[in-house]
Amino acid sequence: MSDKPSVLFVCVHNAGRSQMAAGWLRHLAGDAVEIRSAGSEPADQINPVAVQAMREVGIDIAGQTPRRLWYETAQDSDVIITMGCGDACPVVPGKRYEDWKLADPAGLGLPAVRPIRDDLERRVRALLDQLGIPAGPA
Repeated sequence: MSDKPSVLFVCVHNAGRSQMAAGWLRHLAGDAVEIRSAGSEPADQINPVAVQAMREVGIDIAGQTPRRLWYETAQDSDVIITMGCGDACPVVPGKRYEDWKLADPAGLGLPAVRPIRDDLERRVRALLDQLGIPAGPA
């Protein structure tokens, strides 16, 4: 068992929002947090525009793979951040939940995805602050 908090980011396809959020957390927290992401209906690949947007800020999420959300994954997480997965997200008693209302980057161009990326950075930094974990530089 780890003393590190574990954070699970969940969206429908696990190809955009949740992957960008996990990328930010990995970048800003390093190994101080266990990072997971999953989707209720995972896509075949990560959204290439999300990859491009993150690459612009020096974060490479191209090697990540969309994963299916399993109840056990949620059960083993301390904090569960949902982003538009609705009723498909499991509710595990005793877990901390946050629902981040964000536009879905699917089908959007780079200019529309950049504000989502930047909003995710602000939210991840706030989450780290709440967890008492110092954020590294952007």
